[in-house]
Amino acid sequence: MNRSQEIIRTSWIGIVANVLLAGFKAAVGIVASSVAIVMDAVNNLSDALSSVITIVGTKLSQRPADRKHPFGHGRIEYFSAIIIAVIVLSAGITSLIESVGKIFNPTEPEYTTTTLVVIVVAIVVKLVLGQYVKRKGEQLKSDALIASGSDALFDSVITLATLISAGVMLLWGVSLDGILGALISVVIIKAGVEMLASPVNELLGTSIPANLTKQIIHEVSAFEGVHGVYDIILHNYGPDVRIGSLHISVHDTMSAHEIHSLTRKISVFMNEKHGIIMTVGVYAVATGENRRFELQSKVMNMLAAHKEIVQVHGFLYSEKDNMLSVDVVPDVSIHDDAALVSKLASEIQPLVPDTQVVVVVDHNYSE
Repeated sequence: MNRSQEIIRTSWIGIVANVLLAGFKAAVGIVASSVAIVMDAVNNLSDALSSVITIVGTKLSQRPADRKHPFGHGRIEYFSAIIIAVIVLSAGITSLIESVGKIFNPTEPEYTTTTLVVIVVAIVVKLVLGQYVKRKGEQLKSDALIASGSDALFDSVITLATLISAGVMLLWGVSLDGILGALISVVIIKAGVEMLASPVNELLGTSIPANLTKQIIHEVSAFEGVHGVYDIILHNYGPDVRIGSLHISVHDTMSAHEIHSLTRKISVFMNEKHGIIMTVGVYAVATGENRRFELQSKVMNMLAAHKEIVQVHGFLYSEKDNMLSVDVVPDVSIHDDAALVSKLASEIQPLVPDTQVVVVVDHNYSE
């Protein structure tokens, strides 16, 4: 069973659980002639909506690539998660408004043995369901499942608050509905904002996890002929499709055939190991006793001596084009790239008085 099938299977479990719980509440409500319990049963049917949205989103995300969407439709999963997060956020805001109203205009709720039994059953079902769905979402890296599971967990917390309020009312005659409801509503709103942030950040483009960056550098550096790995960039087009690029440094003595073979091996490895469609660029490292090698050593050492420079790479000196170029990665303290470029270029220029000096500022795209 692949990832999408697992997500759909988990969502169906959520739908079945909510339908069964709704059926139980409806049956009890009808037997006990309780309109409130019957209406709560209808509410449970609406709770299944998040699972339905997850299934629809997963199905749509599996559609193959086409001319307008050459990277597939995987990002639809993020929209599913956004919709569910908005539902959770809306529920939290609605609950907060109702709870604040109860604080200023408290009502005396009526509880019976029947309603308490329904409450206990609802807590157990929602707690088990929420934990299961959320855990599967974390395993499958599905924001929609995580949001759906969190929605069920919040339902159990709200119902538990109702049970606590009922106990306090029966023992001491004090209603805590409004206060508990308001506190829980604030927690739900906060969680809804956090749930919304995750898929929105994925759509906007998030930084590469630091551990993945380190792993890629370690793995690519292990290939014979690679003398440095730089400029790692990744773009997510859904959980299953990632497009990326990186640069490697190789000795300038390698032939075009050898470079082609090396970059092809790296691309195949990255696709098989990480599922990343990786483009591999090349920087030539000067070797031997010549003008290019001498300048490379001086320039690299000169720039590396700056505390605000994290990395120096991509050195290129071309007598034919009358140009010297080098890439630098500054630390987070640098906010004016143009000023940095001007400063570094002016330091390099005396080494090559009649040559165009180009300093390229790269940025770290990992965490």
